[in-house]
Amino acid sequence: MKKSNFRKLLVVLFTLAMCTVLVAGCGKSTPSAADDNQPVQFKIGHCTWVGYGPLYIAQEKGFFKKHNIDPEMVIIEDESQYAAAITANKIQALGNVVDREIIHYANGAPIRFVCGMDQSYGGDGIIASGDIKTVKDLEGKTIGLDKASTSYFFFLAILDKNGVDENKIKIQEMTAGDAGAAFVAGKLDAAVAWEPWLTKASQRQGGHVLVSSRDFPGIIVDVISMRQDFIEQHPEAVQGLVDSWNEAVAYYKEHPAEGNQIMAKALSLSEKEVADMAGGVKFMGSQENSDFFNPALSSDTLFHLTGMASRFWVDKGVISQEVDPQKIIETKFTTAKSK
Repeated sequence: MKKSNFRKLLVVLFTLAMCTVLVAGCGKSTPSAADDNQPVQFKIGHCTWVGYGPLYIAQEKGFFKKHNIDPEMVIIEDESQYAAAITANKIQALGNVVDREIIHYANGAPIRFVCGMDQSYGGDGIIASGDIKTVKDLEGKTIGLDKASTSYFFFLAILDKNGVDENKIKIQEMTAGDAGAAFVAGKLDAAVAWEPWLTKASQRQGGHVLVSSRDFPGIIVDVISMRQDFIEQHPEAVQGLVDSWNEAVAYYKEHPAEGNQIMAKALSLSEKEVADMAGGVKFMGSQENSDFFNPALSSDTLFHLTGMASRFWVDKGVISQEVDPQKIIETKFTTAKSK
């Protein structure tokens, strides 16, 4: 009888102990009110480029804090590391051009586009010798470009719009900087490059800018890509990031000098360098993003650009099948009203 009572007592004590553990465990899995007030932390990767500069304006002017997020900007200069970093969850977001992110997504990166950042507007182009007056005149000529960068996509888009066959042009692969330098030195007939080489093209007799992204806007566009699981777990933080970005762009448009100063310090560039770079881009704010993410509008949308890039990369054998824009584009954050 005593053993039976003792066993019952042990059962009761064990049950009480387990309940205590379970209650404590449940308390830990559900954030407290205090935890809810903590800003959501995550990392955004990007290279040194003025197009990503408004992230630092958002940080400096308190827009991130306002939306209860605490992102860490991580500068990654080597683009070949982007896909691995976001796939391994070392970063949760990335600023990069649409066409390259299409390749990353097709190769398994778990991302979605949530916000437009900037588009090249005169900062990229094709420089050519004096005897090349039109894009068709490139046929039979030698051009330098980087097939591993967005320069190649820009080049393909220009050829497509002008009905020129890439196979009729001799391509020498090199970085955009090397291509610009080789052109100025008279070693190439043309080059796909960016500043300062567009300006320096005239240093060669007859050298000129054949076409630039000002003539063909909406091709080289930077977006914020985010991990799908982060979007699902922290939709309010994603919305906060998009709203912060839009507010930073609006602030920059009203205070360009201060904005250049903030971006220059963050990117370790001079204010003149930042101002010159900013002259070749168009930052995308609230209205631009609303239009860019709207599938019902004309060809100047992310849906059109995604489809075009996807088709080009399939045609070139870079990816095996086209990417469905509906699966990589998340529209709810750019259509939501900024808080």
